[in-house]
Amino acid sequence: MAKPWDGIISGEEQRAYSSAGFGRPTGMGRRPALLIIDVQYRTVGTTPRPFWEAIKEFPTSCGDVGWAAVGNIRKLLNVFRARAWPVLYPHVAPKEAFDYGRLSDKVPAIMSVAGRGYEFVQEVAPAPQDILLPKKHPSAFFGTPLASYLINCGADSLVVTGCTTSGCVRGSVVDAFAYNFRVLVPHDAVYDRSATSHAVNLFDMASKYADVMPTEEALTELGKLD
Repeated sequence: MAKPWDGIISGEEQRAYSSAGFGRPTGMGRRPALLIIDVQYRTVGTTPRPFWEAIKEFPTSCGDVGWAAVGNIRKLLNVFRARAWPVLYPHVAPKEAFDYGRLSDKVPAIMSVAGRGYEFVQEVAPAPQDILLPKKHPSAFFGTPLASYLINCGADSLVVTGCTTSGCVRGSVVDAFAYNFRVLVPHDAVYDRSATSHAVNLFDMASKYADVMPTEEALTELGKLD
């Protein structure tokens, strides 16, 4: 089966990782939690548009690739809702002057996103029982009580969705791995403004930190759980 990084990561490099023993699947635990990271209008736009049109509305938008992922996130969310499994929303809250830091130095546009941009995308918006986690940095774990919430709800594995693949998704996946959670990343339920960065980071996560597969395969794996 073709991988998102085929044609970007050379076959020789893929064989090198495989020969060294990287990329073995770890499987799911018995109690998964779903992370929906930064799926706000500021990252997809209020309607599906190509990237160069989308950034006219919100400069931080990833465009229509984000909307494609939203459809797959919704499929996963429906399963978690039906099973009463925990769903958590790490997200960037509107920034104030005291929030200026290195991210605002690197990406000044994030300080001027209009208020509507911080609203959750309606198709996958939180329900009253879900946990909202405002964050200031890429990892959903850094400076938040995420680990505490996961322990409290008995989660032993995470399904990580949202954006960007190379930023907040990757940062959260690496930290989840460090906390010894099993991690699954549905590669078509995460998104990035750069197709190359998206593919390379998926390859790296699949090699070292997570099981990476299409949403439909992830749904099959989740369906095996009691």
